[in-house]
Amino acid sequence: MVVCQVLTGLGGVGKTQLAAGLAHRMWQRRELDLLVWVTATSRSNTITGYSQAAADVHGVVDEDPDQGAARFLAWLAATRRRWLVVLDDVADPNDLRGLWPPAGSFGRTVVTTRRRDAALVAGRRVVDVGLFTSAECVAYLRAKLGSDPARLDQAAELAEDLGHLPLALAQAAAYILDRRSMTCAGYRRRLADQSRELADLTPEALPDEHSGPIAVAWSLSIARADEFAPVGVARPVLELAALLNPNGIPTDVFTTTAILGYLATRSRAGRPADGEDATDALDNLDRLNLITHDPANRTARVHGLLQRVVREATPTAQAAALAITTANALVEIWPDIERDPELGQTLRANTDALNTHAGLLLWDSDNGGHRVLFRAGRSLGETGQVSAAFDYHRALPRTRPPRHPDHAPQPRPLAGGGRGSGRRRHRLRGPAHRPAAGPAGAATAYADLLTDRLQVLGPDHPDTLTTRTNLAYWQGVAGDPAGAATACADLLTDMVRVVGPDHPGTLATRTNLAYWQGVAGDPAGAATACADLLTDMVRVLGPDHPGTLITRGNLTRWRGDGGRPGIRPVPPPPAPTCSPTRCGSSDPTTLTPSPPAATSPVGGGRPGIRPVPPPPAPTCSPTRCGSSDPTTPTPSPPAIVLFFGEGRQARLPESSTQQRHRP
Repeated sequence: MVVCQVLTGLGGVGKTQLAAGLAHRMWQRRELDLLVWVTATSRSNTITGYSQAAADVHGVVDEDPDQGAARFLAWLAATRRRWLVVLDDVADPNDLRGLWPPAGSFGRTVVTTRRRDAALVAGRRVVDVGLFTSAECVAYLRAKLGSDPARLDQAAELAEDLGHLPLALAQAAAYILDRRSMTCAGYRRRLADQSRELADLTPEALPDEHSGPIAVAWSLSIARADEFAPVGVARPVLELAALLNPNGIPTDVFTTTAILGYLATRSRAGRPADGEDATDALDNLDRLNLITHDPANRTARVHGLLQRVVREATPTAQAAALAITTANALVEIWPDIERDPELGQTLRANTDALNTHAGLLLWDSDNGGHRVLFRAGRSLGETGQVSAAFDYHRALPRTRPPRHPDHAPQPRPLAGGGRGSGRRRHRLRGPAHRPAAGPAGAATAYADLLTDRLQVLGPDHPDTLTTRTNLAYWQGVAGDPAGAATACADLLTDMVRVVGPDHPGTLATRTNLAYWQGVAGDPAGAATACADLLTDMVRVLGPDHPGTLITRGNLTRWRGDGGRPGIRPVPPPPAPTCSPTRCGSSDPTTLTPSPPAATSPVGGGRPGIRPVPPPPAPTCSPTRCGSSDPTTPTPSPPAIVLFFGEGRQARLPESSTQQRHRP
């Protein structure tokens, strides 16, 4: 027999209902002589419950509850009667010090809790109570709403919207039942309406003996986590996480200077927050099952409905500071060169979530959008998703707030400034961006610019690689195709090392190298290079991609030049250079050699398409504003005690999860 089980999980997953279902079954099957249910939200509640049980067992009421509790525990250790003690909703492991029921062959203990501290679970069987499956969600809604197909329309989609959370499903079902014309589809529409809060979608009477609505179920856990050391850090960390992707947040974002600076304004620890404080806050939230912190993969996950509850509870005065801080933090951890595709996808997903929840707060009517919005679009271009990058940037202006005529422009600092900002960026636009005296003058200007970029940015910076591409082009146009080919060959070695062999910028460099090889008098070598490139283009982009077709065309021309005189590939019209990191620059349709973006080092893509990101959003100095106290649910009776055959009547919490697995 299992002596002690600990049911742990996020508030609202049905831990109490599972324990109640077990108690009902064992009692109805006459497997118990004594059933004791204690609402163990505090030590005093537990002691009072034990003392009441002792009075029921012995018929004697102890004036001192502590003595009664001790007498009850001693009776459990000595009796041969079959008993079950349920300690429901344990809030603090310390409350059970000296109050754990004894281990024995005749008794069983079940604990429900939102915590997973080592002191609570060590040496006991832990049952992690998770969310419903999709099938369980639909079965639950069908059991509650009946078989009316109209009411069950979009039931599976509603379950997905609610994140398969049992408490949310129970409240949704009760809300629908209270309104004769309401359906699952109608509830979905109201849920998607961001002008409504979750409290507006809560039934007046809660089902299944739930003690409070979703917001109350979680508010107490959030408040408790915020009291753990470092005091006052867990809540703002959760508020920041509520703006990001629920399925995977890189935890490095919480140790950035942007977020640590913000936490310093909210912490009550009496000292500046550091990286260890942020990590401890994540662990504290994890201890209370508010998030899932995975240090090994450096990620955190949060239930989407919990995120919405936190966002709705966040004071309006703090919303802008939270959004700007989160955006600055994403920019801070975004690498200049994305060597890890999975990280790039994670950062883009988190930027999308931030834009969804706080989009207008990231735009300024005078200065435009925050840098992170454009960094996400640029990332799409870098990974070869050119159409997605184009659609992304085309959609951005739709979120820009209208400029009010009374809003005068205000000077502001660059958010997340540093490399590439301020005076240094102006300097790096250097002589190559003034009108050049012919190709030779442009080549000289880019050579001078390259010297500065190497000194300031380093050899592997995207802007340095772009400048080398531009320099090679103008060398060739100025009459030195052999030098251009050599420069492209050297650049190719670095491109493979820095961004990888399949990166669009690397493929573009190979195209440029083949072109200058042919112009320098080696059409056979150019044809061989194009043939090798074509194999990789088919593998990376597919046989019908425009870049692949262009490469086939180049190969045909160079083979013709090698076999029949007078046939030579014609270089395309001037177009911005394919930059390895600029949005649009990875368009494989521009993989033929092209002149540089002479007007801006951040240009890229096709002629005339040069997205220029607006100035970054301001770095805020948020001030802490008070938040409303969470509603405290009415305390439950301290204990319910049942004796088989005694004729007592007492009501246990109803079980709404009987289709689920049993502990």
